Amino acid sequence: MKLVTYRAGVEGAARLGVWQDDLVIDVAHLAATMGQKLPDSMLGLIDMGAPGLNALRVLIKQAGAMPPAGTATALANVTLLAPIPRPRKNIFGIGLNYTAHVMESAKALDTNDALPKEPVVFSKPPTAVIGPNEPILHDASMTAQLDWEVELAAIIGTRARRVARADALRHVFGYSVMIDVSARDNRRAGQWIFSKGMDSYAPFGPCIVTADEIPDPQVLDLWLTVNGVEKQRSNTAKMLFKVDELIADLSTGITLEPGDIIATGTPEGVGAGRDPQEWMWPGDTVEACVEGIGTIRHPVINSTPPGAKPRAR
Repeated sequence: MKLVTYRAGVEGAARLGVWQDDLVIDVAHLAATMGQKLPDSMLGLIDMGAPGLNALRVLIKQAGAMPPAGTATALANVTLLAPIPRPRKNIFGIGLNYTAHVMESAKALDTNDALPKEPVVFSKPPTAVIGPNEPILHDASMTAQLDWEVELAAIIGTRARRVARADALRHVFGYSVMIDVSARDNRRAGQWIFSKGMDSYAPFGPCIVTADEIPDPQVLDLWLTVNGVEKQRSNTAKMLFKVDELIADLSTGITLEPGDIIATGTPEGVGAGRDPQEWMWPGDTVEACVEGIGTIRHPVINSTPPGAKPRAR
């Protein structure tokens, strides 16, 4: 299933929906119409675990191609939000997880050119998350090197503590798309969280595809364009540390909980690695896609405070 968080109308509350063809079916309304009860939020559904997903699958099958009146809205008439608009915890980011990106980063960003022997982990705060079509904020007083990174995001469905790699994917609820926006000139003494964690630096969506529809997350094409020009194209098969390895590694010391998000790293083609280097600026539009999940599109807008001095280029 493709699960979305959406809003119907300008003032509507965020709701949980199933994206089916050109319709969004409201989960809680559908359940109520059919004499059952299901959550109206993504985190609520994740917290229910397998029983919640199984109940929803049954309801969707029973509804068929013609959902009950009042339970579905045309996709064109809703606003898609980030699938989890406010994560409970920081997003786990994975750095240097594609071989070619390790090489380009070593040349452009003074990182180590040796392949990592274990995952490189950083984080993005929940306030960095934005949904489809929301603007990426460019504050010229903070950065003159705003960069892009397309990534597959894995969403945890069940608690994972010291899990074996062979069992790791059983803890995945589903997958989505994330852009790891980075202010390259705001890395501080090797620490990345400020560079990667500013407001709007985690575009996320357009949906979560449940894990049963992506049995192997290591066969997915992913790509990114800026103003329609392709900048990144690769396949998740090229990850140094696969999704199951990342979950197993993180869970050795950090308990992964339902709703946690892992952004699994980006391939080559980032702006910092290009010759000459390229950056995002107000007026640009960036699009990112992961095969089988969907595309997110975001304008870049000026958010520089009046009178603020631009950062030196």
